[in-house]
Amino acid sequence: MTQNSTRSLSPGAITAVLALSGTLVALMQTLVVPLLPDFPRILDVTSDDASWLVTATLLSSAVATPIVSRSADMYGKRKMMVVCLAIMVAGSVIAAVGGSFLWLIIGRALQGFSAALIPVGISIMRDELPKEKMGSAVALMSATLGIGSALGLPLAGVLYDSLGWESIFWVSAGAGALLLLAVVLVVPESRVRTPGRFDYLGAVVLSAALASLLLAISKGGSWGWGSEPVLLLFTAAALLLAAWVPYELKIGQPMVDLRTSARRPVLLTNVASLLIGFAMFANMLLTTQQLQLPASTGYGFQLSVVTAGLCMVPSGLAMVLFAPVSGGIIRRFGGQTALIAGAAVMIVGYVGRVFFWDSVVSVIIGSTVVSIGTAIAYAAMPTLIMGAVPITETASANGLNSLVRSIGTSTSSAAVAAVLTSVTLTVGAVRLPSFEAFRDVFWMAALASTASIAAAVFIPRAAAAAKAAAPAPAAAPAPAAHELVVQGRVLTAAHRPLTPAVVTVLQTTGEPVDWSRVDSDGNYSVALPGAGKYLMVANAAGWAPMAEVFDFDGRTLQQNFHLDNRLELDGVASAGGTPVPGAVVTLLQATGEHVATTLADASGRYVLPLPVAGRYIVTMLHPATHQAVARKLAVDNRSLTADLDADPLRAEPVHA
Repeated sequence: MTQNSTRSLSPGAITAVLALSGTLVALMQTLVVPLLPDFPRILDVTSDDASWLVTATLLSSAVATPIVSRSADMYGKRKMMVVCLAIMVAGSVIAAVGGSFLWLIIGRALQGFSAALIPVGISIMRDELPKEKMGSAVALMSATLGIGSALGLPLAGVLYDSLGWESIFWVSAGAGALLLLAVVLVVPESRVRTPGRFDYLGAVVLSAALASLLLAISKGGSWGWGSEPVLLLFTAAALLLAAWVPYELKIGQPMVDLRTSARRPVLLTNVASLLIGFAMFANMLLTTQQLQLPASTGYGFQLSVVTAGLCMVPSGLAMVLFAPVSGGIIRRFGGQTALIAGAAVMIVGYVGRVFFWDSVVSVIIGSTVVSIGTAIAYAAMPTLIMGAVPITETASANGLNSLVRSIGTSTSSAAVAAVLTSVTLTVGAVRLPSFEAFRDVFWMAALASTASIAAAVFIPRAAAAAKAAAPAPAAAPAPAAHELVVQGRVLTAAHRPLTPAVVTVLQTTGEPVDWSRVDSDGNYSVALPGAGKYLMVANAAGWAPMAEVFDFDGRTLQQNFHLDNRLELDGVASAGGTPVPGAVVTLLQATGEHVATTLADASGRYVLPLPVAGRYIVTMLHPATHQAVARKLAVDNRSLTADLDADPLRAEPVHA
């Protein structure tokens, strides 16, 4: 099927296929969990060894998500979805036919690549769907995660009892193959790409850091938080990240754009995402445990794996039913309001679970309320992220957000395990968690949800107000499905690259279109909705900004900007009104740190690049008489003239 024919498909078909990828990810991750108690006997390994079936997937997911997301922005989003699905199907087949514990671990690691489907799929939604449908589509994709998790538990039990443990991997392989075919036939390849050099070194260092961090978190409980392996892993993660951050800030085309990630809307959304991930996972872990624990504990219900899994289905269904509500909140009030509302619902659910726990119905209702809040909050996060990053970086930004959530869920798993093993009671000869442990975790999750609200409140008003379906103005160009990427460089008049610099694109009616931060070579990439006139603004530190109208014909995909007017601090160095050639002029910060030094020319004139806004001291030293003078300056974003006279009786004004 050609690209043009795929574009004629309804947005509903594209949404359905992409949403199913979320279900597949959750299903693949959940199917193996009910079988963990039986795998030591099946594979003749210890319980700690069997836990690697989950750990391997966690680690490969953490490594694959940022790499695949960045590759999607560079090489094509549908292409990377196909690659991930092919790897996942191969891993499922290997796990099913391998016949040994080692091959099962390898298969599970390959299955972990499917985690990248979620951020890449959400980015495709942004590229291909009408704006008014995007909020609901993202909400639906977030909801399908709950469906996959809810169905995975009972389905695993049924498959295991009827067809053997290998069947769960054959089901994963079959579902993955069908979804791969659907992606190829239904999902169009986005034309929004950012070609460039892939940051291989950054990818390797980040992968090693994430693997060390998550392995330490996931194994800290069994190996001991103070054990040498765990401490070494935490140390390695810290050292690798300490080396990775400055490298990413220096490189032209980084694996992760840390400057964009550090912007307040993105940073605070990721902080809230980590906390929501922590709170969400506690619900899943505790609900199934409480339903399966013996009735002799006083709060357990002694249900089978299949029955306990079926009790989770209402939670998943509620997430799907509330997907339109989530989309409506995002459309009407913005992502920030939706995130706060979702976290508030989670708080209500967890507080309710503290006080209402003595029946299966109460547990199901409490779990469902938490799941509804999770669906609303999860739908808001990609909306906030995509509203705060360049269009050409949506996949990598969503990938980072997804990774942050994974760190939150991993931390939640470790914290829950620590609490449940430390606050216990004895039932016969067995030590089991007491209900006080469950209450402690419920309060922890409620506090994490509260902290996420605190982070969301401080998301800047402009970013928070961005709606998923802002109405397009009458003069808007072609729809988003025809977006094209325009690239170019920001240069000086001497054709030297300018960095740091930012290029912003506006419609001629003033509505924002896209923006891009230039790399170390002065390159930028922006996505334009189609042919038409756009206002393009380029700004670089130390230079006067420029703005010009770009008449985009839909074919010219290269546009350079030249900034000619450098902002300067200049003046005349003199003594008693007589210019002083060769005078030493030095600029200091008000706190005393040296900024720059230059010599006056034959006419006594000096020129320094304008520093960043702030308070400074400029000094002049006469090279022969050693007369000196110092002046205080308040620098803003305009060129500044400051004449310096060593004669203390003269006082030339400082003027812009």
